[in-house]
Amino acid sequence: MIGALLYLQVRSSANRLASQIKRLKKPKYLAGFLVGGAYFYYLFKAGRPMRTAVPELRLDFSDGYELLAAVAVLVLILFKWVLPSDRAALAFTEAEVTFLFPAPISRRTLIHFKLMKSQAGILFTTLLMAFLSNRFGQRGHAAFHIVGWWMVLSTLNLHSLGASFVRTKLLDSGITNWQRRLAILFAVAATGGLILLWAARTIPPPTDANFADLRSLWAYLRQVLETGPALYLLFPFRLMVRPFLAPDASTFLLATAPAAAILILHYVWVIRSNVAFEEASVDLARKRAEMISSARHGPYEPGRRKPKREPFRLGPTGPVYVALLWKNLIATGSMFTLRMWIILAFAFGLPALIFSFSSSGSKAPPIVGMLVVMALFWSLLAGPQLLRQDFRQDLRIADILKMYPLAGWRVVLGELLAPAAILSAVQWLLLLFGALALSRGPDGAGIPVSARISVAVGAAMILPMLNLVSLLIPNAAVLLFPGWFQAGQDRTQGIEATGQRLIFALGQLLVFLVSLIPAVAAFALVFFLLRIATGWITAVPVASATAAIALGLEAALGIGLLGRVFERFDLSAESQA
Repeated sequence: MIGALLYLQVRSSANRLASQIKRLKKPKYLAGFLVGGAYFYYLFKAGRPMRTAVPELRLDFSDGYELLAAVAVLVLILFKWVLPSDRAALAFTEAEVTFLFPAPISRRTLIHFKLMKSQAGILFTTLLMAFLSNRFGQRGHAAFHIVGWWMVLSTLNLHSLGASFVRTKLLDSGITNWQRRLAILFAVAATGGLILLWAARTIPPPTDANFADLRSLWAYLRQVLETGPALYLLFPFRLMVRPFLAPDASTFLLATAPAAAILILHYVWVIRSNVAFEEASVDLARKRAEMISSARHGPYEPGRRKPKREPFRLGPTGPVYVALLWKNLIATGSMFTLRMWIILAFAFGLPALIFSFSSSGSKAPPIVGMLVVMALFWSLLAGPQLLRQDFRQDLRIADILKMYPLAGWRVVLGELLAPAAILSAVQWLLLLFGALALSRGPDGAGIPVSARISVAVGAAMILPMLNLVSLLIPNAAVLLFPGWFQAGQDRTQGIEATGQRLIFALGQLLVFLVSLIPAVAAFALVFFLLRIATGWITAVPVASATAAIALGLEAALGIGLLGRVFERFDLSAESQA
């Protein structure tokens, strides 16, 4: 029976590859394939000489890489036990459910088939991660990286499946998800408290020198994690990652045996688990089929689900774009809830307050300031791509939006407001935390409160307008090139899809940089004029307001032009293959 299932998997993969080759007959896929092929060629061929220019990292056990990797694996495993709430459900397609579940196939054979299917994705991820890590790792140890990554990913996959089986047994025995989560969090807190208690009695307490820089802080943390209870807690996870970090062949062979033993124990655990997963798997397959169908033909209408809480009460009358904002905020789900903002406030606000009152010799405030700047930078680049509650989500219902008696610019503005509002709120929180924490510069000199407020207020005025401009670009791409837009669970995969995304990413980056020119020019002109008369602390907010007005005018012009495009948009005339 396993041979027949293996034949099914091989033929399915071959047919998928054949369908991807047939798509190349269309120009849009052929262009994407050429660009994607050139990209991967550069990575694998032209990028090889880069290895000689990059300093080689010594991945010795004493360097701490093993400890970092073990902590990362521990955190991933804790997430698999704490976050999920559903029963064990193996990912089968609707066709596999229809033909395999009624067949005389044992539950163990179905698990083997699931594990066999998952190996395709694991092997691809293994090769990709081994390539990326080997470019900056030890030369000539690609085999260690491949085997090491495969063992880690396979063990995590088995552990996730085994954890879902245990979760199902607990639910069947009457233990709720929150009872399980509280028990695990209590165990984690007790273990953390034991480690801290042991460290307080055994290791000298940290001093200002330990917080002088990241290297000193990491040295103290290593002393805590490599001795006492933490040593035994992290030991199995260190065994899992040692094959990847092995510096030579003999060490690799010695490290492979315990890692393989952990992998085999996980396999036995999963195979010997007697848990009924068929009903949940059928329901999962049905939901996946409905989502794929909705991506092709219309909105997804799930079955009985807990209704999402509205972000604010929508009045019977008012601006139309507020109604679209309300709709798209609901679509964000957990991204726009009070719980999310409370978590962000505790995660970033508390450390910011601590660092703001840290000692004068500490380098923590400059480090926090650098992290805030990096987070703001990545929010501008990645935020518009992650928050897709706009035309990228509503393209499939564009015909419904066009039925409303609304001007096109009103629809465009309403579609952009939700991601722009969420991005702006997150960025304002980052600015607040940065202004609190950045009390000193890298040289140890104090930064006046007035200077911090001036820069924060100026950035707070610019960022919302900048978000609108950056969100206009991908939404314009959706309406101008809907045939290339990848939406929903039915998005195209393969090299040609990668090439299409690269073309879009480069085009969007170029347009975004060009759109910044008027705002930068307006800021520079006003700033240099006012700096001579009033000083830079007053000049920054005024110049920022001028730049924000310039960006706002660009956004208004773009919304008007995109509104005309939307009014002429005909989804039925576009190829959505």
